[in-house]
Amino acid sequence: MTATIVNEQLIKQAIADRRFLHQYPELSGQEYETGKFIRKRLQALNIEILNEQPPSVIGFIKGTAGEKTIALRADIDALPITEEGDKPYISRFPGVAHMCGHDGHTAVLLAAAEWLANHRSEVQPNVVLIFQSAEEITPSGAETLVKQGVLDGVDTIFGLHLWQGLEKGKMGLVHGPMMASIDDFEITIKGYGGHGSMPHETVDPIYVATHVIQSLQSIVSRKLNPIEAGVISVGKIEAGTTHNIIPSTAKLIGTLRALTPQAVQTIKQQMVQLATGVCQAFGAKAEVEFIVGTPPLVNDLKESQFVESVIRRSFGDEKFTAVAPVMGGEDFSYYLQQKPGAFVFVGMGGEKSAYPHHHPRFDIDEDVLPDAIKLLIEIVRQYN
Repeated sequence: MTATIVNEQLIKQAIADRRFLHQYPELSGQEYETGKFIRKRLQALNIEILNEQPPSVIGFIKGTAGEKTIALRADIDALPITEEGDKPYISRFPGVAHMCGHDGHTAVLLAAAEWLANHRSEVQPNVVLIFQSAEEITPSGAETLVKQGVLDGVDTIFGLHLWQGLEKGKMGLVHGPMMASIDDFEITIKGYGGHGSMPHETVDPIYVATHVIQSLQSIVSRKLNPIEAGVISVGKIEAGTTHNIIPSTAKLIGTLRALTPQAVQTIKQQMVQLATGVCQAFGAKAEVEFIVGTPPLVNDLKESQFVESVIRRSFGDEKFTAVAPVMGGEDFSYYLQQKPGAFVFVGMGGEKSAYPHHHPRFDIDEDVLPDAIKLLIEIVRQYN
């Protein structure tokens, strides 16, 4: 098999696509113009457009063998952030910007689709191209597409993330749990209010809340298996109206993360048990509500080893690196709950991409786009 050549014209087109999308970002669930742009490009390449619910766009390339079907996915939504900086392709929509790299992911998959469409004789498996809306919100676009049957007939699925947290020039993944679940919580503590000068006549929910917060931190350190990762963070406390009134209620709002479904279950059970018990001990009551987000992203062992082999064969052994799991989330996890597959980081950390994801000065290092394009193409070409 000859090596994939990503020519200069394709690279220039990918950069142009990425910069255009960067200037015209759209929020999750609102990417209708982005979808029209993608659909027009795919149609110009004679790529079949499958039935889907806009703004997501699903393309299909028939393989020469057609016995297996691979799905490749890119997310297309932007964030509610005002971009900072003076780049010539800065967002033209105040308060909306591609500060996570989804513009790059879209451009990379469009370029890979163009190469595959123009080299159909080298494409053995069928290829489903998923340009997915709403990765950044709950309910997520991936969950919606899965329910609509986007993976029907698909054997395996692959995705990538241009990753600022990984050194430029490296590619890596985890053989197993790679990214965390995302669930939020609200704990309402109901006490008995009164005058601040007479606390003995009240059940102070603010005081009780401090004990609940302390107890929650014991879950990760004492209830979770030490070899599993978990995070519980209270990000907001709501209580009271003025300096001399003890309120009747207090609310703790936060997020919890874990790398396995079992750890998520353990954390939630313990949160309910501890919050209820602590509040009861002080004469208060607790109501615990979970706002369920995305599940943990767990790479299939066989498919992640396949991606590692593709990287080593196509780019050299020095290109691959084993990365550590991260506690950020990704709704690609919904696809991996249904089908075997793998998610991979393409490193771009360095001078050109110095700010972290979701920072108002975040930017992509476009030097890594050719390798990202080639990686998707090689995954298809080498799959059997």
